[in-house]
Amino acid sequence: MPHIQLLSPRLANQIAAGEVVERPASVVKELVENALDAGASRVDIEVEQGGVKLIRVRDDGSGIDEADLPLALSRHATSKILTLDDLEAVGTLGFRGEALASISSVSRLALTSRTEAQEAAARVEVEGRDMDARISPAAHPVGTTVEVRDLFFNTPARRKFLRTEKTEFNHVEECIRRQALSRFDAGFTLRHNQRVVQSLRPAESEVDKERRIGSLCGQQFIDNAVIIDAEATGLRLWGWVALPTFSRSQADLQYFFVNGRVIRDKLVAHAVRQAYRDVLYNNRHPAFVLYLEVDPATVDVNVHPTKHEVRFRDGRLVHDFIFRTLHRALADVRPDDHLRGAVAQSFGREPEAAVANPAGNPAGMGASLPDQAPPVAGGYANRGGFGVGSASQPQQEWKASDQMAFYQSLNEGGGVASRPDNVSQPVAVTPPRDTDEEPPLGYAIAQLHGIYILAQSRAGLIVVDMHAAHERITYERMKHALAEQDLKSQPLLVPLSLAVSQKEAALAETHGEELQHLGLQIERIGPETLAVRQIPALLRGADTEQLVRDVLADLIEHGQSDRVEAVTHELLGTMACHGSVRANRQLTIPEMNSLLRDMEATERSGQCNHGRPTWTLVTLSELDKLFLRGR
Repeated sequence: MPHIQLLSPRLANQIAAGEVVERPASVVKELVENALDAGASRVDIEVEQGGVKLIRVRDDGSGIDEADLPLALSRHATSKILTLDDLEAVGTLGFRGEALASISSVSRLALTSRTEAQEAAARVEVEGRDMDARISPAAHPVGTTVEVRDLFFNTPARRKFLRTEKTEFNHVEECIRRQALSRFDAGFTLRHNQRVVQSLRPAESEVDKERRIGSLCGQQFIDNAVIIDAEATGLRLWGWVALPTFSRSQADLQYFFVNGRVIRDKLVAHAVRQAYRDVLYNNRHPAFVLYLEVDPATVDVNVHPTKHEVRFRDGRLVHDFIFRTLHRALADVRPDDHLRGAVAQSFGREPEAAVANPAGNPAGMGASLPDQAPPVAGGYANRGGFGVGSASQPQQEWKASDQMAFYQSLNEGGGVASRPDNVSQPVAVTPPRDTDEEPPLGYAIAQLHGIYILAQSRAGLIVVDMHAAHERITYERMKHALAEQDLKSQPLLVPLSLAVSQKEAALAETHGEELQHLGLQIERIGPETLAVRQIPALLRGADTEQLVRDVLADLIEHGQSDRVEAVTHELLGTMACHGSVRANRQLTIPEMNSLLRDMEATERSGQCNHGRPTWTLVTLSELDKLFLRGR
């Protein structure tokens, strides 16, 4: 076996470059992060041939002292941390001291910088062959410019793995998009082959921030986004989450930042998926731009060389906070939130302007859409007239044991849910005058093929899938009723014996009380054997073994499980689906209007239990285009 030898500095840097410098976008990321850490308010990025020929990053930050220039290109040299305590509470984007050394080992690098205390700037140059730094005087304002030329010129094997110029530049552009989303207080300019691609000024006001979001993520995203801002137990989550109707076929519009650092984290991804669980259709993905602020000492960013992964000290607390915040925000979405996005897209302008003039009338005729539906709209004596009730009304006593009876009454009643002891008849509605406020979903005017309700509003024509809408209303009512009491357990006549790993057995024993709260009584009867003695009464027809194994898998990966709740809600969703008003059921105008009012008061009413939309808006502007009006 060969003798152990110390690696040369050049080879050590090239090995490190394999982790840090994957492609031109990796170089851009490291250099822009250094600029932001230096306090830059302006960062200019210029690339040629996708970044392979040239990457130039210029900033107006604090600069580097001339005496520190050679050291800046050495491995493990940094001004950002000094002790282990600094590392455990790092607040900067960079801290490893590897980036410049790694980049310079696989390129021709020149760094020009000047501090405010210096009268003149200095320039240091390094080529990947010998790593000898050459310093010379230069002209430069306060700040730093880094030029990286001929990336991977001395490692041709690495260069062969690069993609086309367009693909590599797309990665660079995505990198700048992330940095621009992370730092609203800094301006960014991106040029490719002498062409300006992005020019972003600092965004201080909320309007400017939304303008930047719209520029980077698309105006449709911001038109269909809900703003959130929540704080609890030392955590703050704020940003924009898209309505479920603005879902994506790919997870390509998901940005999550922790203390300004963009991350990809399984814990965060699971919390977001859980919040969107019963409002997304099939395998669609939510869109969001979210910012989590935590004490730097409670999050470990020193997990991976690319710094894309983090580890939270109390992952369960963070997961629960993210889930509950997003879950509440999505539950609070009402039809008027959907209307703003729909109207804005129809007019191709800012939501506020479109909503203020929903009819598209240049003279500004017509009242604006109200921010919230009025407490009693259109003269209704009872907003629960469709038989489902309203979120604004006190819930009638309805126990989980009554669910099956309720379910049967839905079918016997032809699909319209109503409690025998609380049958209410909606009263006729007087059409609103021009000066009256109208509810977001307007007023019913007809029924189409026994499937759709057609409603008129000042914004245009609203088409409602009456089965999907009633399904969501019924489902939310059943969930609310179930939440009023704990899940009831049902003993198994013959306990189910499961062979599991020692880790799973120990986990079930440790979390016994938590599992009991979920309606599961599980006893450890051997080193690798569990006995399931009780299960939730509602799930007596479910695959008990698979359910328990899934719950244990969740506990291992996430420290908690909502599997029982998910399966329970799936069952309630099936019951609500079969119990909702069916196609070809003829409804009266008052019944249709009562359904519209219940939709306005019900959480997540924009989607049915399977994630399908329950209604859509055809604006007057769109109708005018169909009939060529105004041409």
